[in-house]
This record gives sequence, structure tokens and C-alpha cells, in this order.
Amino acid sequence: MTEPPPRPLQGRGTLCAVHQPNLFPRLSTLAKLYAADCWVVLDDVQFARRDFQHRARLAELGDPSRQQWLTLAAHLPSGRRSRIDEARIVNPVLSRKRMRLLLRQYYGRSPYWSTLDAVITPVLELLVVSNRTSVIAEASTRMLLDSLGWHGSFVRSSAYAARVGRSERLADLARAVGADTYLCGTGGARYLRSDPFDDYGIDVTLHRTPTCGEAWARAREISSLWALATFGPQHLARLLQGRPAV
Repeated sequence: MTEPPPRPLQGRGTLCAVHQPNLFPRLSTLAKLYAADCWVVLDDVQFARRDFQHRARLAELGDPSRQQWLTLAAHLPSGRRSRIDEARIVNPVLSRKRMRLLLRQYYGRSPYWSTLDAVITPVLELLVVSNRTSVIAEASTRMLLDSLGWHGSFVRSSAYAARVGRSERLADLARAVGADTYLCGTGGARYLRSDPFDDYGIDVTLHRTPTCGEAWARAREISSLWALATFGPQHLARLLQGRPAV
């Protein structure tokens, strides 16, 4: 699998989310991106080893309290100052083998394994041709979104000029993609200032992750692969759309 070009933007009037590329992201992250019309992949900020940019917490089917990290060992050429798009996978061949074994071990018994396999296999194939953690993490997220019928667009922040301040950067990126609303997660709400968005006439909307229901109980903790393997794509898509399961 070669890296596909960015999808074209949908034009003005879009709801935009900005988030780092995460490896098989948590359901809370996936829900925010799914709600957006455009995902700006924040790939040109500092890499954080304790974040989810190169790792995912897997949970067992039937017992999500039993968990294990899936980690892509990363080399940072500029040390702690390295950007996300600069991080490189230390041993792509070994990482590919370990990822395949762990994911099959955790989710191979799922009745929805064919759907998961269609998500996982392209990511494994991409490890053969790219050693960039950002590329692999972004692809894993896009494959999950595609499996759930997301029809949004995506671009990378590294393609745009933006100011350094956190709120200013986000406002600049939202403006660059023609969004009229910025979708803010609960983490970002702790530091986000609205005035840079007000200057551009861009609204800020808070995205809240649901808390009721089995699928959402560990939404901020474990990879959304568990929810996909447990509930299947149709059920999970309905939950992300805020519709009752049938």
C-alpha cells in the first residue's frame, strides 16, 4: 500500500477537527474526528512518547480490563524536540510482525474479524514502504474512519503556515481549510482561547464523548479496535452518529 494523496476539501461551511495522528486511536478520539467534515492531521508539532502517536492500548474481547500496549518503537532524530512527522520507526519489519501477531491474538476471534482485517492489513502493508510513525498512525485512523462510513476529508498541518501559539495555530488551520466551525475536544477546552477564532468569524463547538453504554465506558482508555471487534461496524457507526442501535 502506497500513501494516498490527501482528499480534496469540501469547501466552506465545514466543521473542522485538528488532532495528532494516533495509532489505532481511542474511541473518544475517533468520535471527534467522525463528527467533523475535515480532519487536519496535526503532524508538525512536538512528538510525545507518552501520548498515542506511536502506541495503542489493546483490550481483550469480553474482558476489556485485560489490556496490553501495542507500541511502535520510535527514533527521534532531534531528541525531545523532534516533530511528529520526523519520528521514525526503529525496526519496521519487527514492528510489522509484532503488530500482526498481537492484533490477531486480541481480535482474531471476533465475528467481525473480516472488517478488522480490512482495517489492519493496509496498515501492515504500509510498514513495508514507510518507516514514519506519523504515516502509519494516520493510515490506521483513516482506515478505521473509512470502515465506519466516514465521508470527510483530511489534510496535514505541515502543508500550511500557522502561528506558534496553540490557539492561534488551531484558528489558522481552521481558517486555511475553509471551516466555519472548529470542533474542540475536552482536553483542548482546558487551554483554548476563543479570540483567535473570533477574529476569523469561526465558531468553536465542544465535542463531548458520551458516557453511557458499554461501548463508551473505556472510550478514553483503549483503542477503538475493541469497540469495532465487539459491536461491529454498523452498530458502532450508529453510535458515532448518535443514533440508537437496532
